[in-house]
Formats: sequence, structure tokens, C-alpha cells
Amino acid sequence: MMYLCFPKNINEIYLIPIGCMREYKIKRGYNPDIDALIEKFFGVQGNILNGVHFSVDGIGDVDIRREKSLLIVDIVPPKTVCSDYSVIRRWNDFLFEATGKTTKERKKDFSKM
Repeated sequence: MMYLCFPKNINEIYLIPIGCMREYKIKRGYNPDIDALIEKFFGVQGNILNGVHFSVDGIGDVDIRREKSLLIVDIVPPKTVCSDYSVIRRWNDFLFEATGKTTKERKKDFSKM
């Protein structure tokens, strides 16, 4: 498994496993237009129910689909590492608007699994 490394501040470094499939729960009662969000953040059009495939610099090849109240994301990491940390912020902003949950809430959901 590969890891994406980024500093939260000067004294801390976080490792995020990538190259695997993740299921993000969408907050109850929250119904975003994920197709519009993908176009807004990544400039890609598609139908989230059928699955959308696109590539993002610094993240890699991304496959996203929605099943009921889950957002299923499969990422294949890029061959080269990107040193631009704004990619991570953009990805987290997308996940927040798509799921209605903050990074802390999503982390808590993963720890329950």
C-alpha cells in the first residue's frame, strides 16, 4: 500500500493510505448534486450513478460512484509525487461538500469500521 504524506503543521506529518477503495457515508438528510461538484472542483462531467472516472494531478486516477447513501471512491496513485498541498485541500473541500461531513467526522466514521 502506498501513502500520501503531508504536513499539518511544521511538527506533524500525516500519512494517508491511497491506492484503495473507500466508502464515504453521506450525512443523513443531505442531498448534494455530486455531478455538479465534480465539475466545479475537477472540471469533469459525468453521471455519478453510473460512475465517473477522471485524473487529478497529485491524487491520481479517480473512480467515483454513488450507491444510496454512500460515495464510493477508488484511487490509483500517480507515478510521480506532487509537492503542491493545495491538491489535498481541494480534495477535502470536495469531500466536505459531497458528504456534508468534515474531515474529523469522516475520520471518526472510518475508525468505526
